[in-house]
Amino acid sequence: MPETEIQELIGTAIGQLAYSYAPYSSFRVGAALLAQNGRVYTGCNIENAAYGPSNCAERTAFFKAVSEGVRQFRAICVVGGPEGRLDAYTPPCGVCRQVMMEFCQPEEFEIILATGIKDYKVYTLKELLPQGFGPGNLSKESEENGPGNIEIC
Repeated sequence: MPETEIQELIGTAIGQLAYSYAPYSSFRVGAALLAQNGRVYTGCNIENAAYGPSNCAERTAFFKAVSEGVRQFRAICVVGGPEGRLDAYTPPCGVCRQVMMEFCQPEEFEIILATGIKDYKVYTLKELLPQGFGPGNLSKESEENGPGNIEIC
């Protein structure tokens, strides 16, 4: 992915920090999800007093895209920190990585972690979730190979 495109995603993700609703943790997260069609879907974390109904920025972006019929993605940028300070990289949580596995090719989908426009690292989903469980595990081919080849938590 060209550096200019990465920097645009970083800027968009940073802009999402302003919309974060994090009254309990004060940890603000922003995300910018690039679909295969070139459209960018944004997200921020949204906390809830009951904690369980809270939603991460990454899933907010994915769910917005999927709710509009988009199912193919190229990359996501994630930024975050206490009070929105970008002091360290903020990788996706396990639940967000699992959502990414549902819609993305692990060897190709890129996850950009940034603390600024010029300070970032790029990983593939496979690097951050090396033995991910996804739709392929439940395919007809997996069923034909027998239950021993399907990992279930």
